[in-house]
Amino acid sequence: MPSYRNLMSGEPAPWFIARASTREQYAFDTAGGRYLVLCFFATADARGISAIRAALEYPDLFDDATASFFGVSIDPSDEARQRLPTRQRGYRFFWDFAGEICRLYGAVPHDAGPVMTNVPVRRMWIVLDPTLRVLKVIPFIQDGGDACELVTYLRSLPPPAKHAGVEMQAPILLLPNVFETSFCEELVERHARDGGFETGVMREVAGRTVAIQDHGHKRRRDYVIKNERLIQAIRQRFARAVAPELLKAYQYKATRMERHVVGCYSAADGGHFVAHRDNTTKGTAHRRFAASINLNSDFDGGEVNFPEYGPRGFKPAPGSAVIFSCSLLHSVSRVSRGRRYAYLPFIYDDDAARIRQNNNEFLGDNVAAYAREESFAASRLREIETR
Repeated sequence: MPSYRNLMSGEPAPWFIARASTREQYAFDTAGGRYLVLCFFATADARGISAIRAALEYPDLFDDATASFFGVSIDPSDEARQRLPTRQRGYRFFWDFAGEICRLYGAVPHDAGPVMTNVPVRRMWIVLDPTLRVLKVIPFIQDGGDACELVTYLRSLPPPAKHAGVEMQAPILLLPNVFETSFCEELVERHARDGGFETGVMREVAGRTVAIQDHGHKRRRDYVIKNERLIQAIRQRFARAVAPELLKAYQYKATRMERHVVGCYSAADGGHFVAHRDNTTKGTAHRRFAASINLNSDFDGGEVNFPEYGPRGFKPAPGSAVIFSCSLLHSVSRVSRGRRYAYLPFIYDDDAARIRQNNNEFLGDNVAAYAREESFAASRLREIETR
């Protein structure tokens, strides 16, 4: 008797990275912030095509703002013979020829092999909320009424920003007065004088974490702080103003920081950073919290957003910090005027430091290996002793 996974309402949906009709590697967890519909149609036979056509009739629903459609094919012929619709906003297809996605979501049995031939498939629709939690599972039925049930259900849902019944607040900390005005100005001046260099994004390639340039994903120039006086001053401010708040709000004892960079998102460059998470590779798995401290205010756009929790953007005053879990989906909106300067470190603890050190072997040649930093406690003690 085949055994399938049965996802229940309220359960977090499994994350995966898979080849899709729109890109070679699609990280499904980055699609949050809207309702998501996974259609496990198996193959583009008459029943599968009927389900896809039914979804295509509602581009007003599947507009990538209210909802997005993801069809899942286990049949290589669907791709080879181009049996599925060409690119259309709001509609994408995953090529799941080994059944990996289908196993995660219960469309094929747990013990199904990598070849999807003569495998008992449960065809169904799975609806997820904007935070990637299961809302509803709708099995296919013979007369095709499942598609009508799906559309009726989607029409009944509140706007994505109020999917919980009220406007949601991202679970973040907003901390004013982490840096004083003169310190912000010094950091901005150093970036302006140096000019910085364009930085990429971290991705997993052949089991190693590498930095890759992708202007469609991110556009930012970073200045790396190497002055030990400045680094020590930053650590002291974080020990004094940030670490105690993390302990109070999350019962998390932060002890260390990764990287000391001032980033510049410029309107001239189309500065932005699309929705992503900060700890999804072996080289970044140790990151626990991210900090974003604005250093100036004379710019438009450049807001930090958390799509899973609504469209609100955050633009704190200079010297104020947005602190958030590296697991949260977040983005930086395109800067439309001026330049946004921000100090952008990651925060972790001693246990995470050991993870970081152990993962050195998985770093690509263009990613710096771990070097142990002074703890917050030592920085704080040094500050007190020099007063």
